[in-house]
Amino acid sequence: MSADAPVRVLLADDQALFRNAIGSLLNAQPDFEVVGEAGNGLAAVERARALQPDIVVLDVEMPIMDGVEAARVIRETLPAVKVVMLTVCVDDDRLLNAIRLGVHGYLLKDLRPEELFDLLRSVMTGQTPVSPVLVTRLLAELRSTTNPAAGVGEPTEAERRQSLSRRELEILQLVARGLSNREIGRSLSITEGTVKNHVHNALHKLHMDNRIQAAAYIVREGLAVLPS
Repeated sequence: MSADAPVRVLLADDQALFRNAIGSLLNAQPDFEVVGEAGNGLAAVERARALQPDIVVLDVEMPIMDGVEAARVIRETLPAVKVVMLTVCVDDDRLLNAIRLGVHGYLLKDLRPEELFDLLRSVMTGQTPVSPVLVTRLLAELRSTTNPAAGVGEPTEAERRQSLSRRELEILQLVARGLSNREIGRSLSITEGTVKNHVHNALHKLHMDNRIQAAAYIVREGLAVLPS
């Protein structure tokens, strides 16, 4: 995709009215283009293979194949395609399963249109947005289980020994609290670009795909810091 080309989006939701509404809103933005729609998870997989979009937005609850299973297939067969889950309710098991798959975002449907646009744009810059209430549920679930993140970017022992810098750890602790790069930058009085670079370097050291997996690692290792 060239720098000036719009982000190509595939929408998958079993409610045609919702698909049409979101599609119209996205198409009204100069930097988005809805290239296809699907009414179930299986159709979403087939359309993704045919269209090769930049982002697939998947409803969690869909017939024939649900959104999480569709995300698994797309992540395995189309690694260049970014996957964002969109749901009307919080389901801890599905949330954790989606995180383990390395999805690029997990959002609630109560977003304002402007928020959705900004979050999809952030996906294209390498961020992994999660609705704040979902971050809270995710971290609570991780804290309540003995081995909460098995399979979530699990580093080997050698990778564990690969140390994070003090600043990288500090930033990942803020990531684990659900802060965006912009919010972290404001908190630490550094630029958003500097935050992004630190997050990228930390993920590389931990052999992880995204910031949600890093947040899980921080919680699992007992490194999380609660807000003061």
